[in-house]
Amino acid sequence: MFYHPEDGHGLPHNPFKAIIAPRPIGWISTVDAKGRANLAPYSFFNGVSDDPPMVMFCATGDKEFRTETKDSIANVRETGQFVVNIVSEALKDAMNISCGVYDHGDDEFVHAGLEKEMGQVVDVPFVRDAPAALECELWREIDLPGTGIMMIGTVKCIHLNDAFIKDGIFDVSAFKPLARLGYRDYSVVDNLFSLNRPHQT
Repeated sequence: MFYHPEDGHGLPHNPFKAIIAPRPIGWISTVDAKGRANLAPYSFFNGVSDDPPMVMFCATGDKEFRTETKDSIANVRETGQFVVNIVSEALKDAMNISCGVYDHGDDEFVHAGLEKEMGQVVDVPFVRDAPAALECELWREIDLPGTGIMMIGTVKCIHLNDAFIKDGIFDVSAFKPLARLGYRDYSVVDNLFSLNRPHQT
């Protein structure tokens, strides 16, 4: 099979997100100018640099029921701050609840039954039970072709749950990070192996 995206794929569902898989999930918490919290998952998310540490998440306008600017984007524009919460397997149901369609100003922490902890550097709460949380300040907003809006942030401080630090390693196999696949599918990281680079012994 071969196709140009602008010509369509002819399949029942778009395969693009299934091709780019698995994708880490950035569970983005923000507040608006009135201090009201918002929490939403984004599967177009990743780290983009490590010195300094920087991350990005991208909102797309592919949801037919949501035509206005997403709360996360609007809030980051207002405050210049956000937190990336890492989603563990244990938090998958809460994450799914938080991606529901709620009125502006509704608190997804409350809908999902999640406890908050306030950031140390940014004035944004994070998910207390998340295995890790990255407090970020906005570095740049980039409008992508089409409807995509990318937010790139500088990580100002990092919270790690001590329960998942073993022998000096942040052990992802202990909390099994959730990953997004295509369609309605998800996966967890539960099978790890190591490879040495050719020059390493």
